[in-house]
Amino acid sequence: MSKNYYDLLNVSSDASDEEIKKSYRKLAMRYHPDRNPNNKKSEEKFKEISEAYEILRDRQKRQHYDQFGQSDLGGQYSQGFSSNTQDFGNVFGDIFGDIFGTKKNYQRKNTGIRGSDLQYNMSISLEEAFHGVEKRVKITTLVKCKSCEGKGSKLGSRKITCTGCQGSGNIRMSQGFFSVEQTCSNCHGQGTIIKDPCSNCKSSGRIKSTKSVNINIPPGINTGDKIRLSGEGEAGTTNSASGDLYICIEIKKHSMFYRDGFNLQCDIPISFLHACLGGEVEVPIIGGKVNLKIPRETQTGKMFRLKGKGIKHLRSREIGDLMCRVVIETPINLNDNQKTLLKGFGESLNLVRNHSPRSTSWIENIKKFFGGSN
Repeated sequence: MSKNYYDLLNVSSDASDEEIKKSYRKLAMRYHPDRNPNNKKSEEKFKEISEAYEILRDRQKRQHYDQFGQSDLGGQYSQGFSSNTQDFGNVFGDIFGDIFGTKKNYQRKNTGIRGSDLQYNMSISLEEAFHGVEKRVKITTLVKCKSCEGKGSKLGSRKITCTGCQGSGNIRMSQGFFSVEQTCSNCHGQGTIIKDPCSNCKSSGRIKSTKSVNINIPPGINTGDKIRLSGEGEAGTTNSASGDLYICIEIKKHSMFYRDGFNLQCDIPISFLHACLGGEVEVPIIGGKVNLKIPRETQTGKMFRLKGKGIKHLRSREIGDLMCRVVIETPINLNDNQKTLLKGFGESLNLVRNHSPRSTSWIENIKKFFGGSN
């Protein structure tokens, strides 16, 4: 059965990396096998949340999962987790190394500030949501400076080690039994100082520019859905990580179809004769048309379901249906001869009351409502 990795970690689909890490830390402490010996349920839960964190902590894997779901991750990404594997050591150690004092040797210097995430609102047609489409958009944002290749310093110049923190990026302050580590104010956590700043980007490693981004919109997407493009947001300072780009989808109003989840709905006007005698009518579907058989004596408002003619589910192979609501159209612009024929037809119907069962029932209910019996 397909798992929702965000639900397993108790976070939303747009949660930040820090929120995902924090939630995993809390759950892993609760379900770790060492804290729940001989508890199979806790062991399975721990494996599930570890698998979820392994996917969501990796930008590329998370982007793939957000767009296509677990079913398309394949064996490369979704293979479960074991507390005795090397993978567990990498994931769990990364979270708890700072608590047990084992992370210090692996701690990387702060090389800059991560770029901000960006949001782009995109309107697409119902047909594009039905089939899927590739779009190309232009985004104005901060990108890596080409003059200094994002380093912030002139090409050929070298950064010098910060004397305040000796290159660590942090300064440790101790008082009694307590020790607090703070970001170095001299180099702002960089560990190095730029001696000759780049004149183009003023040492930030990034400049404002417009770039083109390709967006693959999968079939079945709906209004309110978001597509996350990892690393396509604002560039970070001095070659640090870029933010992400979120594409927020809105489906334009369609002239014929209404969308209800993965089902489509439309009104099918039919003539009075078709409703009485039955027949076939041509019904449009996205990308073609089909014939719908109308049984005789069909009433207005009758719903017909065309299986599999709706929209494909975003994260499964299921396909919605097309719901067709019959609307009987009243003839207009009648000539005198047609009016005479209809009057004669109406008089013939009045001779037998069972031609209009709903009207007859409605009249009887009115009589009961007013306390009459005749």
